[in-house]
Amino acid sequence: MTEAQESKKSRLVAILLCFFMGWAGAHRFYANKIGTGIIMLVTMGGFGLWYFLDLVMISLGSFKDKENLAITKW
Repeated sequence: MTEAQESKKSRLVAILLCFFMGWAGAHRFYANKIGTGIIMLVTMGGFGLWYFLDLVMISLGSFKDKENLAITKW
């Protein structure tokens, strides 16, 4: 993947935020996805399911930021 197609956000930061504060959508706020971050905050991480899905996606490197760029850099 080329530099232009990767997000400048850190996957390590995203996964730590998701692991510890995923129920509050902290990783989504980090990725500038404010709207879905607020929804996760209100629903306690999508009742746990959305939180788990995001944790898996970040671990695999397929989670994307607001500009639709994959967060892959550790």
